[in-house]
Amino acid sequence: MSVEQRRAMIVAAALPLVAEYGAAVTTSQIARAAGIGEATIFRAFKDKDEVLDACVAETVGTDHVLRELASISLDEPIATRLTEAAEALRAHLERMGTVIGALHASGHLRGRAAGPAARNAGDSPPPDARARSFAALRHAIIELLEPDRAAFRLGPEKVASAFLALLFTRQQSPAGEGDDTPLTPEELISVLLHGTLAAGPGSAR
Repeated sequence: MSVEQRRAMIVAAALPLVAEYGAAVTTSQIARAAGIGEATIFRAFKDKDEVLDACVAETVGTDHVLRELASISLDEPIATRLTEAAEALRAHLERMGTVIGALHASGHLRGRAAGPAARNAGDSPPPDARARSFAALRHAIIELLEPDRAAFRLGPEKVASAFLALLFTRQQSPAGEGDDTPLTPEELISVLLHGTLAAGPGSAR
């Protein structure tokens, strides 16, 4: 196993623990979860902080969710494709919020934005990195829309932007009760594809 493979394996084992314990997670806990000796961690990482920083980088990165989007079959109906995409992106955003929130709450990411080391640590991606990530996600959604281009009143590029805007707004909406709960992925796709007006007599014009 290469060093990069070992690092990826350790990060994958650490992420659920970081989400639960934040910076209080221990390297012995991570080692047990990864099925390796604790010393193996320090052959791949300098210290625990470097492990945590790698967890942040993995969490804010889009490689994993892009692979999930690419695996969605274009043979499925458009509503199914987009619902699967919404669920994959929702899981990605929720994991990001959980991991980053746990680390902030336990003090790991506080006060680290003053120098280049903090930026390298992945406290938050620079604006150009965020723009590249958004562009990659948008392109992946366009690919899912392309087979049905003729069915849309707008081009897939605009539909993809609307899809992501609805999704990100949904994630930022506070959890409520009854009619105040955020849209489910199915509801979000229904609004995107069919709007909010009721069909048939008596609907608004």
